[in-house]
Amino acid sequence: MISDTIEIDGILFQGTALKTRHATILLIQGESGNLGCGYFSLGPADRLGDRFALVTGVKEFADMLDARVSAVSEEAARCGVEPGMTGREALLRMERN
Repeated sequence: MISDTIEIDGILFQGTALKTRHATILLIQGESGNLGCGYFSLGPADRLGDRFALVTGVKEFADMLDARVSAVSEEAARCGVEPGMTGREALLRMERN
């Protein structure tokens, strides 16, 4: 497992990468929101009321920040996160709203 601190506009996030046999599972967490790779499902986030956005086709944390959001949890949508915005924009919106 790899862990890294990521700073975006003065806000600190925690990145975690977990290697499997065929892929790397990527997650960036803030105090209020999460950005995950396509390995994740939004069903649990919706049931628990978590702010969660997904990006696909990513291999490292920097890719996640630049990638376009493909899907969002209901709670993330409530704070203004939408498919098509960048992962960076989604994380900041989940933290600030």
